Amino acid sequence: MQTEFLISTYGPGLYEFTKDVRNWLNSVERDGLLTLFVRHTSCSLVIQENADPEVRTDLSAFFDRLVPPSDHPSMAYLRHTYEGPDDMPAHIKAALLPVSLSIPVAFGKPVLGTWQGIFLFEHRTAAHQRRVTAHFA
Repeated sequence: MQTEFLISTYGPGLYEFTKDVRNWLNSVERDGLLTLFVRHTSCSLVIQENADPEVRTDLSAFFDRLVPPSDHPSMAYLRHTYEGPDDMPAHIKAALLPVSLSIPVAFGKPVLGTWQGIFLFEHRTAAHQRRVTAHFA
């Protein structure tokens, strides 16, 4: 079983799509493994807390501090800068974070902790339509 989720982003941050995944798996009444794969090189997938939005804000702030825009003096060594100051840092963040996730499924429900959600982590400043391929076996 396979599908694709289209996630609209409007700048950097974490975009939860746990409900979309749960809805897609609703018709499944068996155990298996869900694999999610984002088809882009400037965003990531993460499982993170979905209760307190400050977790998402703090996580975004941490990665922005870890990898600032290419026009920041500490990033003067970067050469891939012609797509804007957020582009190469977005590629670096995507290299540090996962682009695929494996989630166990029991009786058609993703096995997640109480406060866990599935997020696309957008690293670019412009709006994008991100594609996440889901495969359940």
